[in-house]
Amino acid sequence: MLDADHPREACGVFGVWAPGEPVANLVFYGLYALQHRGQESAGMAVSDGHGVLVYKDMGLVSQVFDEPTLATLQGHLAIGHTRYSTTGGSRWENAQPVFKTNAAGGGIALAHNGNLTNTAALAAELRGPAAARARATSDTDVVAELLASEADLSLEEAIVRTMPRLEGAFSLLVMDERTVYGARDPHGVRPLCVGKLPGGWVIASETAALDIVGAALVREVDPGEVVAIDEQGLRSRRFAPATPHLCVFEHVYLARADSTLAGRNVHQVRRALGAALAREAPVDADLVIPVPDTAMSAAGGYAEASGIPYGEGLMKNRYVGRTFIQPSQTMRQLGIRIKLNPLREAIAGRRLVVVDDSIVRGNTTKAIVRMLREAGALQVHVRITSPPVRWPCFYGIDFPTRDELVASDRVTDEVARHIGADSLGYLSLAALTNAASPATGPRGLCTACFTGDYPIPVDSHPQGKALLEGVAPLL
Repeated sequence: MLDADHPREACGVFGVWAPGEPVANLVFYGLYALQHRGQESAGMAVSDGHGVLVYKDMGLVSQVFDEPTLATLQGHLAIGHTRYSTTGGSRWENAQPVFKTNAAGGGIALAHNGNLTNTAALAAELRGPAAARARATSDTDVVAELLASEADLSLEEAIVRTMPRLEGAFSLLVMDERTVYGARDPHGVRPLCVGKLPGGWVIASETAALDIVGAALVREVDPGEVVAIDEQGLRSRRFAPATPHLCVFEHVYLARADSTLAGRNVHQVRRALGAALAREAPVDADLVIPVPDTAMSAAGGYAEASGIPYGEGLMKNRYVGRTFIQPSQTMRQLGIRIKLNPLREAIAGRRLVVVDDSIVRGNTTKAIVRMLREAGALQVHVRITSPPVRWPCFYGIDFPTRDELVASDRVTDEVARHIGADSLGYLSLAALTNAASPATGPRGLCTACFTGDYPIPVDSHPQGKALLEGVAPLL
């Protein structure tokens, strides 16, 4: 797995309400801007006010949609999704948006970023025949079934009544024939924001997706809030008090550098992380290089703070993406070279500081260190802009079990020896949270993968117990 040393992405959601605009095209470009959050499948649901049409498939956004397909998706409101699976397998049935028909015959489409921790309990609550319950193959599907079962309520009331029953992390987009809704869990683990178009509205996982369609940021959806967009404009309702715990890995790795989270530009936060790392883990070296792309901002901050020149030492093949074609044994042996290749002339004979955002299993970092040495580097000093990852994530990032995390039972020097580096330095938790704290004032951040302190309880659920004990559960 080429990205085994990085957290696998969460999902991306994008919704639009804009009469007179080509909403399918807007969703396409919005999802394209969010492609980094998931590369397994993509889809969208579109309504013309009378019916909801869903189109989805496996693959990248540009592989799933083309101009003829977009031309068939006519309407004035739509939601879209790009997926990386954290619950439910990577297959077409689990691609999103999911679609359900309620008892009144209306259509409901739903797209989800995050991960619920009480999916089994929710599935057991579903009313109706066992066959209907059996159709729920992911936490997203369970939520859609719950909403569809509330036939005696409007969709808005069903959302407000259902959201408090969900445990875990969720940033949801839901739509029927006339309205787009956005909802964010009370902890605000995953981001969600609202933007304004000249003739409509947009809801998206990241502000970078607003930029690409020309929407101006209005505000973030508050934790514990439901927003609705229709011909009446934007309105909101609260379903729970806000107890913010934004995932700090959004700043470290997940979000695009040109996005803004809680008032903080991600690029600037990452530069600050790099500068703090230079102060906490200095080293005599000749060149600072990033592991592209997410560490580039941090490497610049490290170089500036340390006075060591910044340069590129690894070139990334940005067209690898994710493939459903199994590589040959020869290609497996080539490993990381499929994606990264060293600039020999830049690194030969030099002492390198290699800046990256995280180490998860350690396999990819080990391969990079070995590759740099083979290219002639005299020394390789690895610097990581986050603390050691020691605990799995239950809120939408596919961190493995504790047994698979290289730092779960090793101290820093042992990890350094494992990856073959001359030295290894992690950023302290205090420095990370200080740099990533929202500009509007101190608010909670989720740091559970570093500390094991989960803001949303997980030990009472079978999946949580299995992962905490180091056993991969069957989903």
